[in-house]
This record gives sequence, structure tokens and C-alpha cells, in this order.
Amino acid sequence: MRNYEFAVGFVTGALIIFVTLIQLNVALPLIWLLFIAGPFLVLWMVWTVLIAPIKIEETFEEQWYQDRPDMRRTE
Repeated sequence: MRNYEFAVGFVTGALIIFVTLIQLNVALPLIWLLFIAGPFLVLWMVWTVLIAPIKIEETFEEQWYQDRPDMRRTE
């Protein structure tokens, strides 16, 4: 698995766990720990995604509204 996919999955899982713990009224220190760690997890995820070695073949002009042919740019 690629590193950026792990980062996105991990941060998404942490968010789901955080929301679930709030709804279940679990120990408040655990909720605060996840709340304080959240911004750092998001920054780590963003950094990992931005430095991922992905080669983009299409340009923005070629991919403008792929799912809506009526909204594609015509020049």
C-alpha cells in the first residue's frame, strides 16, 4: 500500500473514532487527546499527500467537468 493511502485512511479512522467516542461518552481525557492530536494528524496527512510521487498525465483543461459533457469548455 502506498504511504499516502495509509495516511488518509489512518486520519479518517481517527476522526471516526473521535466522533464515536464523543457519542458514547467515553473518558474525557481520551477525547481531548484525540482532539489535540487532530490538527497534527491532518497536517501529516496533507504533507504526505502533497509529496506523494504521483505523475498527473491530464491537464486541467482536459479534465474540466468529466462527468458533465454539457459543461465542458469548448474553444
